[in-house]
Amino acid sequence: MEGFEPIIIAFVCNWCTYTAADLAGTSRLPYPKNVRLIRVMCTGMVDPQYIIKAFLEGADGVLVSGCHPGDCHYISGNFKARRRIKLLKEILPQFGFNQERLILTWIGASDGIQFSEIMRDLVSQIKALGPSQAKLKMVI
Repeated sequence: MEGFEPIIIAFVCNWCTYTAADLAGTSRLPYPKNVRLIRVMCTGMVDPQYIIKAFLEGADGVLVSGCHPGDCHYISGNFKARRRIKLLKEILPQFGFNQERLILTWIGASDGIQFSEIMRDLVSQIKALGPSQAKLKMVI
């Protein structure tokens, strides 16, 4: 779809991914404005209902990103997030959403360059999928 700019909601860990985003910003590394960051203390605290709500309210993609496995400040929060995302991807089609619209990544605090690259790749990936079905239904 020409002119389509996706809206991506990103639930990011305070200790790693959010810090990487800050590093990317202070290092003047560009990344798309399409991504709306929501800082959470840990990805293990991201309730699946928030992800589903983001999709139902028109998000074209949702990212959950935190510390690398084994580096969680809350010991096992990222393992909990990984299990939740895996299960959520299995049920998303029942809500009418492509599971490729939900992405889980691990970005460390010192990975500002990686953060910038992942955000650009993410926007390209979601752009290729087109607008969310929920967004299309809201327009009609």
